[in-house]
Amino acid sequence: MYGVKIEAFAKQDQLLELVNEFFRPDQYEVLPEETDWGEATSSGRYEKVFCFNQAGTADKYTIGREIYRTLAPETGVYPEWGVLTGVRPVKLAGELIHRLGSAAAAQEYLKDSYLLADKKARLLTEIYERQTASLGAPAADSVALYIGIPFCPTRCLYCSFASNQVPPAEIADYLQALLVEIRETGALMRASGLRPESLYIGGGTPTTLTAGQLARLLGQAAESFDLSGLAEYCVEAGRPDTIDREKLHVIRDAGVGRISINPQTRHAATLERIGRKHSPEEIERAFQDALAVGFSSINCDLIAGLPEETPADFRDSLSWAENLGADNITVHALAVKRASRLREIDPVFHYKQAANVKAMIDHAAEELPAQGFFPYYLYRQKHMAGSCENVGYARPGQEGVYNVRIMDEHQTIIALGAGGISKVYYPEENRLERVANVTNYRQYIDRLEEMIERKRKGIFHVD
Repeated sequence: MYGVKIEAFAKQDQLLELVNEFFRPDQYEVLPEETDWGEATSSGRYEKVFCFNQAGTADKYTIGREIYRTLAPETGVYPEWGVLTGVRPVKLAGELIHRLGSAAAAQEYLKDSYLLADKKARLLTEIYERQTASLGAPAADSVALYIGIPFCPTRCLYCSFASNQVPPAEIADYLQALLVEIRETGALMRASGLRPESLYIGGGTPTTLTAGQLARLLGQAAESFDLSGLAEYCVEAGRPDTIDREKLHVIRDAGVGRISINPQTRHAATLERIGRKHSPEEIERAFQDALAVGFSSINCDLIAGLPEETPADFRDSLSWAENLGADNITVHALAVKRASRLREIDPVFHYKQAANVKAMIDHAAEELPAQGFFPYYLYRQKHMAGSCENVGYARPGQEGVYNVRIMDEHQTIIALGAGGISKVYYPEENRLERVANVTNYRQYIDRLEEMIERKRKGIFHVD
């Protein structure tokens, strides 16, 4: 057991995220600031005691560099993301490029000030420049729309999202409330002169809805929002066991150009292990049907680090995904969140998978560009195996608009449905304000008027 003490810094959780990249939480204790370092060292309780920020700086990254430079040689762990623990490092890279005048200068700053490995610094600036070239800045009167369907046929082992398994009557009740929020939000947007650049229907699994329910949902969206200028219209069809030709035709006929089918792995044993009730053959059939129906873009998600999978298993899944017909492949490093069943089973599972996941992520970074897929968006999460990252790869011209905008944070996101978190962008101050819906779908139904009122006041400033 190690002792860790951080002096004179109030928001210690921000720094303990970095400490967790070197030690598992069960390997160290955080010592209160009043603890005498000498007494703790001589107590015999700890193998070693580390005391950081004895100089008393208020700069998080100065303390972070001290933590990194102390614990890396101690543990033999050298995180390639240096002292960065935030979700949106591409946004930081963009800000540095604008401030310093070039990608090369930004890369040097990332390596010197944040201790990033050279390849991660290059990846960030490459992604930012690709986003800028392919999408540019959003129009001032544009927003991104998100509509959430918080239902799935089963709950995956690693899932921490709003994902409920409920009877059909409950889904019908939810949909009825959601249609009201869509209608009311559409009226507020038109009155405010706002138009959607992208519309993303996610979950959960939206294709848990029946074909008739999907038609009602998409029909209400078309009535309520001006979809004539959409750069992207996407529906997540993540679970192959919820997809059939009828639903795909309903989605495509409504003008949706992009869908996401998310197998996560090719391997039947892993699918069963993580709680998926479909086979690899069903995944292949879903892609064949989607291609036949004529979607202009299909995303495929894979997860690196699923239980009992080896780097060879992941390489096999990646090669298979390249041949399914997707023009986007998003590679996620396994994150073991507090709300997941996997966290309950093994709280330190992601530490055990660190080396495997790093090998998988590195393979994807070499293999996908060789096959014509290039990284276009990236984000990180807490509790990620190997302290890695999630990267979306796309063929040129097929970059996902909504994915880029939500990570860039220079556009208002209006989110509808249970668990939706709207983010209002104020460009003059370059800041966001959150306007959240409740997460529980029953509470959402019961408190629908309150959710709409939150939008009236918090987004549209209507009293």
